[in-house]
Amino acid sequence: MVNKGYDQYLRSKIMTASKAELTLMLYDGAIKFCNIALMCIEKKDIPGANTNIQKVEAIIEEFQATLDHKYPVAKDFENVYNYLYDRLVEANLKKDPEILNEVLEHLRTMRDTWKEVMRTANTKQTAIS
Repeated sequence: MVNKGYDQYLRSKIMTASKAELTLMLYDGAIKFCNIALMCIEKKDIPGANTNIQKVEAIIEEFQATLDHKYPVAKDFENVYNYLYDRLVEANLKKDPEILNEVLEHLRTMRDTWKEVMRTANTKQTAIS
């Protein structure tokens, strides 16, 4: 019963989020699933590791699909996302925690940068109002 209420809360949060907030949620999700995959590898839970690495791959694919190529920086992001995806595939094949930690480091940096972009944009928006 508690999960049902929480699920409704999450659904509402997602439905009312801005594009910037959704992007942040995706970064947070990728980090979460990467951490879970690392724990699964440590526990020798191969199916769990596989499932969670695939969830991170799906998030990376979503980032790739939503790139706006009218901006030159999109090509740079595409290259980064391709690299991360390839590393995830390799990590999944080898169940290699070092590769997952590398991906996790990149994801955290990108998430933190995105948070800073959001903060700066909000500060500028407040100054204009």
